[in-house]
Amino acid sequence: QVQLVESGGGSVQAGGSLRLSCAASGRALSMYLMGWFRQAPGKEREFVAAISWNGASRYYADSLKGRFTISGDNVKNTVYLQMNSLKPEDTAVYYCAADQRPWAVAPDARDIASWGQGTQVTVSS
Repeated sequence: QVQLVESGGGSVQAGGSLRLSCAASGRALSMYLMGWFRQAPGKEREFVAAISWNGASRYYADSLKGRFTISGDNVKNTVYLQMNSLKPEDTAVYYCAADQRPWAVAPDARDIASWGQGTQVTVSS
């Protein structure tokens, strides 16, 4: 399994930006598809974005395209989520996710083997 540690969450006003980081450790990291989910209070965990370590494949939730960008650094073993033009409805706990299967084709939180501890993002109006 892979170990994931998120950082970079915080509070921001609407229209602002944040960048989340997910540091990964473990064996055979290149075999994992990495990504982000988020979970707002009272809601299910929802897919945000995913990326392969070589950067060749990237996936986004349709509703977030254009505002969120996922990237990775395979030297630092870190995946990033750049979030721009943030809205109050982006408020959630953001979780880093990893699994060896091609889960991002039809993303479902139930298919993910490894999770980070989560980082809170709060967007005020």
